[in-house]
Amino acid sequence: MSTFEEKLRRFAEVAIKVGVGLQPGQKLFVSASVEALPLTRLVVEEAYKAGSRLVVTQLYDEQLNLARYRHAPRDSFEEYAAFMVEARLKALDEGYAWLSILADDPELLQGQDPELIRQASQTAARHSKPFSQRISGFATNWCIIGAASPRWAQMVFPHLPPEQQMAHLWEAIFRVSRVDQKDPVAAWTNHIENLERRVQHLNARRYAALHFRGPGTDLRVGLADGHLWAGGAGRAQNGARCVPNLPTEEVFTTPHRERVEGWVQSSKPLSLHGNLLEGIRVRFAQGQVVEVYARKGQEILEHLLQTDEGARRLGEVALVPHSSPIAQSGLLFYETLYDENAASHIAFGASYDECLEGGHTLSQEQKQAAGANNSLIHIDWMIGSGQIEVDGITQTGQVEALMRGGEWVD
Repeated sequence: MSTFEEKLRRFAEVAIKVGVGLQPGQKLFVSASVEALPLTRLVVEEAYKAGSRLVVTQLYDEQLNLARYRHAPRDSFEEYAAFMVEARLKALDEGYAWLSILADDPELLQGQDPELIRQASQTAARHSKPFSQRISGFATNWCIIGAASPRWAQMVFPHLPPEQQMAHLWEAIFRVSRVDQKDPVAAWTNHIENLERRVQHLNARRYAALHFRGPGTDLRVGLADGHLWAGGAGRAQNGARCVPNLPTEEVFTTPHRERVEGWVQSSKPLSLHGNLLEGIRVRFAQGQVVEVYARKGQEILEHLLQTDEGARRLGEVALVPHSSPIAQSGLLFYETLYDENAASHIAFGASYDECLEGGHTLSQEQKQAAGANNSLIHIDWMIGSGQIEVDGITQTGQVEALMRGGEWVD
């Protein structure tokens, strides 16, 4: 049986070889929580072993952000250190690969002023947009992974003794990241190939819309003209193959911003800006949110949807089978990186260029004409479960079963 240290090193190896797809001689930038320092050290080692010429790390402590909400002047939340974005853009220009290691407290900002949270998140999104657009456009090979932290572990395993919570969360992360398998890199290669076959099939079908049905949900999502499905690995502009989110179980595409109709309700809580949103229920008409409810965090959600005009429309629809390792773990991770890979989901806000034919070369006007959405935000929330059925609606109006009981119909 592998020790914790062996699994942690294998996780670092998977992050570098599969997630980032680091190329020999390539430089790497690592942004990591201080809670993830042991993993970060191993990641740096694995990067150098893979041939990196230079690894640059930036550590952050989210408690410092909490101090801002508690003590900073209320009129200062539209301030932003823009020079940090400039440094990141320069790193992209110099060919750095990118890895983010998350270990956040899902309820860090619980009880803080929703208006200040809105101001800070909107300001950050506006200033960071040039960087986020280039990253999502695969200007370089990049990846996001998670690392266990005490507060996160406490939320996932509240009934365990405190001294056992971290170990259980790490084991869950290892399991859903396929690190517990004999050859994790080979396991990921096989899994990515399966996702890519699913993408090819959906792209061949050219559906006009998807129809979701289940408890509290009757939603028709029209798909953008010239939409493309994606999933698994992506190809960066430098030719490197990377897996942006590790783990990943989804295939996804672009909804048409004006062709979403009906009711949909969340199947899992959403951790957003240090707050937990539960029991989300939304009605769409002509692509726009016209009614919104949340059992917990409604004020946060309403502020989010006021970010800009595109925040009330969809930028992504993703299909995930209920048999995914994250769903089968039976755990709620309180972290979108994991929970979105347990269930089919939709996202308020911006579309991805990769999910539109010629998306990287089209003007904003051309993308919008095709149905893509533009916004400062991109917020995934889960709507799938073992009770959800999904149909594909063809261009001629025929109905084809895609998912039954949350599973693919092959």
